[in-house]
Amino acid sequence: MASARHNRKRKHGRRRMGLLFKLLCGAALAAALTVGATVFFQVETIAVVGSSRYTPEEVIAASGVAVGDNLFRMNKNQVSQRIRQQLPYIGDVTVQRGLPSTLTFTVKEWAAAAQVEVYADPEPAEQAGGEEPGDQSGEDTSGETAGAAEEQGTAATVPWLINAAGKLLEEAGEDSGAIPVTGLTILSPRAGEQMAVPQSQQERLETLKKLLSALERAGMLEQVGSIDLTHSTWISMVYRERFEARIPLDKDLDHSLGVLVLAVEDTVQTRGEQAAGIMDLTQEEYDAAFTPASG
Repeated sequence: MASARHNRKRKHGRRRMGLLFKLLCGAALAAALTVGATVFFQVETIAVVGSSRYTPEEVIAASGVAVGDNLFRMNKNQVSQRIRQQLPYIGDVTVQRGLPSTLTFTVKEWAAAAQVEVYADPEPAEQAGGEEPGDQSGEDTSGETAGAAEEQGTAATVPWLINAAGKLLEEAGEDSGAIPVTGLTILSPRAGEQMAVPQSQQERLETLKKLLSALERAGMLEQVGSIDLTHSTWISMVYRERFEARIPLDKDLDHSLGVLVLAVEDTVQTRGEQAAGIMDLTQEEYDAAFTPASG
């Protein structure tokens, strides 16, 4: 009996020693891999693919990555985010590690889809009796109104370029070529951030983003001359230079654009290439009603 107990203790001891040995070997292997990754997998080459607006040096500088950094210690999501924030025209960034020492940034650039013009909502109508809206005591409340506006943000004083998703790209030049948009007041603009507008214009902003995305999907951006969002129930859009399209706000925009294209093509075929006027998609009786331009 004593001999059997002794054998069991020896076997149990060997199993514990074997487990301890395996744990030590695993820890040593992990340490070796960590040291090896630190020593051997350092960035020696950084490549940039897909950028035409920015130089490779600008993209690399925005990434915050430098030669000598470790390939596996960097956070790829953070690197991508830094590039997109600092370089507004870059929309998507893919960060790829190439062993043993290469890092590649593949970028996709946005295009300027629209130019949001400087706009202020019309002044409130005068009250009966010719008095200006405000405190009935006759005190001047313009300072309070200005203060409320200031809390929302400072309105832009120059037009800004945006992409189809509403991201601010940069101040618009005189010959930007992007679609002019009326009806939105940009607040505290900053390149690389989403456009902010007063709360009263939030629905207009969402409508604009949906419309620009639908135009982009349909390949129609270059055929649009301007967009007016100031109407309460429809969008006014100059299409193919000679047609004012009135698109209802409560309908599917992809469908409405399809109806517009077919209606304009039919009008051109029946009335000639010089046909011009209003193409109204807001009528309940018709998909599109055409009113020729006067004169």
